[in-house]
Amino acid sequence: MLFTATQGKVMSSIFYEVSTRTSCSFSAAMQRLGGKVIHMDATSSSVKKGETLEDTVAVMASYADVVVLRHPEPGAVARAANHCRKPLINAGDGVGEHPTQALLDVFTIREEIGTVNGLTITMVGDLKHGRTVHSLASPDAEPLIPVTLWMSNTTFLAKWMTTTSSKLKTNIIQEDVVDQRLLLTLYNVQLRYVSPPELGIPMDVIQFVASKGIPQERFQSLEAALPETDVLYVTRIQRERFNSQEEYDKACGLFIVTPQLMTRAKRKMVVMHPLPRVFEISPELDSDPRAAYFRQVECGMYVRMALLAMVLGK
Repeated sequence: MLFTATQGKVMSSIFYEVSTRTSCSFSAAMQRLGGKVIHMDATSSSVKKGETLEDTVAVMASYADVVVLRHPEPGAVARAANHCRKPLINAGDGVGEHPTQALLDVFTIREEIGTVNGLTITMVGDLKHGRTVHSLASPDAEPLIPVTLWMSNTTFLAKWMTTTSSKLKTNIIQEDVVDQRLLLTLYNVQLRYVSPPELGIPMDVIQFVASKGIPQERFQSLEAALPETDVLYVTRIQRERFNSQEEYDKACGLFIVTPQLMTRAKRKMVVMHPLPRVFEISPELDSDPRAAYFRQVECGMYVRMALLAMVLGK
């Protein structure tokens, strides 16, 4: 029984960046499994005194059975893993990777539509810096291990726990163990990209996706890409990526999902967003059955429950 493995266990939550969904869902996941959480952030710890990432992780790992780490520097999780004696889960590393987000995104698609294969998935917004997009579409995914969780008589099947049993005792979902990018290349999908030219999908991602035989297409407008879309994956466009407010405002105006725009979309499709949203999805869309972003948040908790149960059960 998966819950038995987590009873009384402790999770260290280390966040060097602000977080609502990832931090709280990991905490909720651990507590729902009967475990406990100790939390540390960079603003109220010895990090303010100059303590290194490596030392911080080593100390926090001493108190816990599993460590969850978010850091603003790409590759920081992999570096920290060398100093961690407990399983280490990547909760996001700057513009690098966000592997558990990719897992919950694919799980959400499966829950909402019933399958991932055969779908046209359109990614919109900042595709250059968005780590959630990179984690959905990037190389070297490992074999998949199915994990089933039972909650209130409902089965939440998290099929996408990307790891191998031999690695569970080392460092889970760090870049040198599992590069979760391009998870979607494990499926028969078509990818569409809609973004400002300066925020396009990185060329290394495009090349890797192409090497897997996945059809890709770029669009200048959301209106043109939307009619054949099964999953609209919206990301936030960040002001700091633009040289002027005028350029930012112009880009923002091109990528707003409204009820009017959605009249062009299929009746059976979903709109997803890793959140937080700013302007890019109108609140008026929230009541549309196709708006899946809050259900996506809940799926994240169940996927992280499955991941923690799997890690601590080995």
